[in-house]
Amino acid sequence: MNSTPRGILGALLTVAALLSLPIIASTRVPEPKQPGQPKQMNGVLDGEWYLGDGDRVLFYGDSITEQRLYTTYVETYYRSRFPRRNITFVHSGWGGDRVTGGGGGPIDQRLRRDVLAYKPTVITICLGMNDGGYRAFDPALYAEYVQGYRHILDTLKRELPRARITLLTAPAFDDVTRAAAFPGGYNTTLIAYGEAVKQLGREYNLRVADTNAPMISMLARARVSNAELAAKIIPDRVHPGPGGHVIMAAAVLTAWNAPMTVADIEIDADRNKILRQTNSLVSKISLDNGVFTFTHADSALPWPLDRDAAHNQDMVLSLAVSDIEQAFNRYRLKINNMSAAKYALKVDGQDMGTVASEDLARGVDLAALPALPPNLQAQQVLALTRKHNDLHFQRWRDVQVPHTKDGEPIPADIQKRMDALDAQEVEVLKELHKLAQPVPHTVQLTPLP
Repeated sequence: MNSTPRGILGALLTVAALLSLPIIASTRVPEPKQPGQPKQMNGVLDGEWYLGDGDRVLFYGDSITEQRLYTTYVETYYRSRFPRRNITFVHSGWGGDRVTGGGGGPIDQRLRRDVLAYKPTVITICLGMNDGGYRAFDPALYAEYVQGYRHILDTLKRELPRARITLLTAPAFDDVTRAAAFPGGYNTTLIAYGEAVKQLGREYNLRVADTNAPMISMLARARVSNAELAAKIIPDRVHPGPGGHVIMAAAVLTAWNAPMTVADIEIDADRNKILRQTNSLVSKISLDNGVFTFTHADSALPWPLDRDAAHNQDMVLSLAVSDIEQAFNRYRLKINNMSAAKYALKVDGQDMGTVASEDLARGVDLAALPALPPNLQAQQVLALTRKHNDLHFQRWRDVQVPHTKDGEPIPADIQKRMDALDAQEVEVLKELHKLAQPVPHTVQLTPLP
């Protein structure tokens, strides 16, 4: 690869161009079907969906990965969308890391201890934010980045030849909601580094998820919608909040062919007939004195995200100006030919508010109802996912790394502490798997005067 990226002078994007970019973007390289995957799961044929039962996923990167936000959103997507699959996730991000390593040790030590030791079958790599030096494009730093990245990929290919690797471009440095510190801004440098990642993806036949372009596009849209809040999506210009990390997660899910549908139900009330029940089984349809009732058993839960408007306004804004909900969280109820104009909606006996018959005819977005029992269950999945990740982080960063030396036996007392935390995590994972299983729900629509 040349030391200077092709098209570097064209990397400066105007706001108009940013607004026209798709929110979700990725580069995919076709892969052979993975052995052992179900023939069909959740409406997705074998080979279309990236992860299979028994996969071990490891997220590797710098402080943005260490935040455990986009990684957690990817994990909770899997746990909610494919609740019966046994897939494990390990988060190995370390603040300040570059392709040469960092605070956790040089790159070879990082790879041995924090990647290879877990024998992952799937690895994601997100590096580059620190490698560019937070300054205008420097050919020497760029060459070091490409060389260091090659070393990482060559090591992984040699030690884990069957592992599937997904490369993430460095996410955006925010030169959108505030003025750039120098002509062109630091994100122009990151765009050039992203082009190197895409080229390495083509060369090594790997999947690539572009997290930079969709995040820049989202920031541009958010700035038009609410400039003050848009600046809080990446508050320090480097580390995104939840509203930025969900864009990163969406880029990974796009690269992995994630299916959009949680469940899609359509019923003709006039004939008590099921017209569609995608990823759901509808039963016990009845109409008694105008009250319409049915039961549905979905095969998945909605994707749990940090949607609390009181604490995560940046997430609310990000979802509002992007197409993430439509792309990955389609959870629709459509009922035709209802006789009354408005209905009181109850699910499992709990009040969900009122709904107009014309909205039911168009289709109601169930994922947008925070008090809906499946959504509450999904939020519990998110909380337990964080609990198991916190336990692993404590075991890794508070016990293993400070008290062990690379290549030397682990002291017995330290091993005992590590084992105790591992055992706690196993119990949480058992609880998490059980909690992620969908249960049937009864919907009742009572006509209002």
